[in-house]
Amino acid sequence: MLLRSCWKSRHKNSSGSASCWIRPGLAALLWLCVTQLACGSGAMGETKNVIQKDAEFDVTYNDTVTSENQTIYAFNHTVSRNKTEGVHVSVDVLSQGLESPILFVVRQKQAVLSFQVPLILRGLYQRKYPYNHVGRTLCQPPTRAASETQYFFVDVSTLSSQGTNYQLRVSRVESFTLQTDKKFSFTASPSQPQYFKYIFPDGVDTVIVKVNSDMNFPCSVISIQDIQCPVYDLDNNVAFIGMYQTITKKGAITVQRKDFPSNSFYVVVVVKTEDEACGGPLRFYPLRPDELIDAGNRSKVLDVMVSPAINSTVYVTGMLFCLGIFFSFYLLTFLVACLENKRMNKKRDVFQNPADMSPAETASLLGKNGDGKTPASPYEYGSFADNGSTLSSEAITDSATSTDNNYGYMERSLDSVGRSRQESLSSVEEDDYDTLDDINSDKNIVRTKKFLCVSDLARKDKRILSKKYQIYFWNIATIAVFYALPVIQLVITYQTVVNVTGNQDICYYNFLCAHPLGALSAFNNILSNVGYVMLGLLFLLIVLKRDIVHNRALVRNDVNALECGIPKHFGLFYAMGTALMMEGLLSACYHVCPNYTNFQFDTSFMYMIAGLCMLKLYQKRHPDINASAYTAYACLAAVIFFSVLGVVFGKGNMVFWIVFSVIHILATLLLSTQLYYMGRWRFDSGILRRILYVIYTDCIRQCSGPMYIDRMVLLVMGNIVNWSLAAYGLIERPNDFASYLLAIAICNLLLYFAFYIIMKLRSGERIQCLALVCILFTAVVWGFALYFFFQGLSTWQKTPAESREHNRDCILLSFFDDHDIWHFLSSIAMFGSFLVLLTMDDDLDTVQRDKIYVF
Repeated sequence: MLLRSCWKSRHKNSSGSASCWIRPGLAALLWLCVTQLACGSGAMGETKNVIQKDAEFDVTYNDTVTSENQTIYAFNHTVSRNKTEGVHVSVDVLSQGLESPILFVVRQKQAVLSFQVPLILRGLYQRKYPYNHVGRTLCQPPTRAASETQYFFVDVSTLSSQGTNYQLRVSRVESFTLQTDKKFSFTASPSQPQYFKYIFPDGVDTVIVKVNSDMNFPCSVISIQDIQCPVYDLDNNVAFIGMYQTITKKGAITVQRKDFPSNSFYVVVVVKTEDEACGGPLRFYPLRPDELIDAGNRSKVLDVMVSPAINSTVYVTGMLFCLGIFFSFYLLTFLVACLENKRMNKKRDVFQNPADMSPAETASLLGKNGDGKTPASPYEYGSFADNGSTLSSEAITDSATSTDNNYGYMERSLDSVGRSRQESLSSVEEDDYDTLDDINSDKNIVRTKKFLCVSDLARKDKRILSKKYQIYFWNIATIAVFYALPVIQLVITYQTVVNVTGNQDICYYNFLCAHPLGALSAFNNILSNVGYVMLGLLFLLIVLKRDIVHNRALVRNDVNALECGIPKHFGLFYAMGTALMMEGLLSACYHVCPNYTNFQFDTSFMYMIAGLCMLKLYQKRHPDINASAYTAYACLAAVIFFSVLGVVFGKGNMVFWIVFSVIHILATLLLSTQLYYMGRWRFDSGILRRILYVIYTDCIRQCSGPMYIDRMVLLVMGNIVNWSLAAYGLIERPNDFASYLLAIAICNLLLYFAFYIIMKLRSGERIQCLALVCILFTAVVWGFALYFFFQGLSTWQKTPAESREHNRDCILLSFFDDHDIWHFLSSIAMFGSFLVLLTMDDDLDTVQRDKIYVF
């Protein structure tokens, strides 16, 4: 019955019906009549006038629609297999205060698109934004024929009993297909999204889609979708399929041919209803749930350009360049080792045949006063002559030089030393030397002398200390395994999520220079970390060689190895090399998907490296009293713990910054006390009483200067630096807490290193040529490295869209960006810094330890 009503209505209200029913639109019209069975008016037995019009492109139709009539606009156009032409439908509602929206249904050969006007788009907290002007691009179904005429219909209906005026215009999109390396400008809004088609040209497997705008806001989304219908081009569905990212001024997505079987894809640009996702302000919370909010003008002008990405030749060139740089260090190290071996052989010949050279040449080759000793330090006959302390200078001198004292410096025959090294390491423990009361008393005397020599702090058995410092290496190796395995698992999961969901806001890449390889989105950022691993391994090999040479010298009872120079303990060096390799591995893991939740992967072993370097500097002249591996790693674990807390809770949290600053200052004071008194103090219930007593005796009763002036200078400077950093953090509260914490560690390391170098030169020691070259080279490389580090190509302190504003193109071989160069240079600089620590005291290898001063 209803079908007959539809037929009569159609026959009565349209002219030329016979010719119209012959057209291919017959099936569509019959389908429309059948669907009226589901309409409310049909259910009530009401008839609805259906008006069909032959419509043309680029013509504006002004009509009125009510609940009693429905209008159908019939269009036809020719579709070519070799040419893609877009069709754009634009609708304006002229009436205000509508009780019901107008429904537009576009029926195509293989797709249906429907939307209402006013179009209601939702924001956060269910805010509703109405749009009276709506423009949509029709999805173009593919055709196999060379040329085909296709029909589509635009149905207009409403449930409103009042007449509603509207305007309808359908036009062709001439620039629907994007051209390679050609910029195209367009305007988009939340209700008028835009999308375009791109076809991969022959010989191009990867392209970069770049979208730019001069406007920060409104916030936009760029999406890459396969050629299929429907196209998801609204704010509430653009994230359903494909790859997408939010943008403000700049965005880029790398697209690979293998991901699109049709060798083509859509570039969809959507303007969001709100700017919160791009770091913009939030609107007020709606007072009434159904209240409509005027969104204002949210049109945005954008440019899109598709450019070919790099080919496989550039990948191979980049990898060979990266490996070649670091293999050159292996070659250079080999050449230096050969030259050093040749010099040592020549020096050995001099000792065996001294008659072949003049005395001057012999003295010059030995690099000393001709007798194998360094020139006397100005301190040796100056201020160091009065070897006083808090006790009587006579008692201290006797204790320090007596050969009868059980803890004093004892002359041992080379035979006895050689025999002792053959004993089992497991038969001796460090505690065997530190538990007796008389030894504790002697330590209090020796370590509180006003001027100390290395011999005063190198009295424990070498086997014990060697075993103690080897624990550093085994502990960090264990930490590395347990830390790295879950990290690798997590970043693989991150990359999988990015690949599956297509959400490129998860990871903070430099999208303008992010070259994918396999499942990895930014292979170049991962590859550039290989320098840390290769140079860390090279450093371990260098340390191993030195360790072997030193052990051979001990076996043959070489007096220089036994009783001269800075005591050789290589455990910390092994730990440093391992930490450098782990830094490379974890930095690579971080760059698989860099974001604020896994930034600690990139910094954890930086804290380790800074801490181990400071410990090694201190160990050089304080081997007996350096911190144990367990204490050191426990402190570093506390630092990493605070780093995680700062990243999670520190952003703008005043309470956290107050607590951290207090802990920072207290830790600085405790460490200063420990260093000043060489560990000879106790933290117990009487600490306050002793502090007051020292203040009374040294500041009130008599004004006396500090006993250890050099140490006091270092510690005062260290406290000034740390208190200043604590004040800066409390006032500014930087968002990047992990980098702030790393800056504290680096500042303290540089301060201690500078103090060490100054005191070394002030004590009359010299820096050999190799160490001096390493220092100068490392300083220059660090300078260039920091320049590239502060370029800031991305930052997870901002939203992903704001971070992309800092993205820049590749600058080296079209493959590496500024941050990759930072990886190259910083790995070289760290390697050079390690070499400085390894070689800076080589000039003391033939100097008796009672002639080497502690500072």
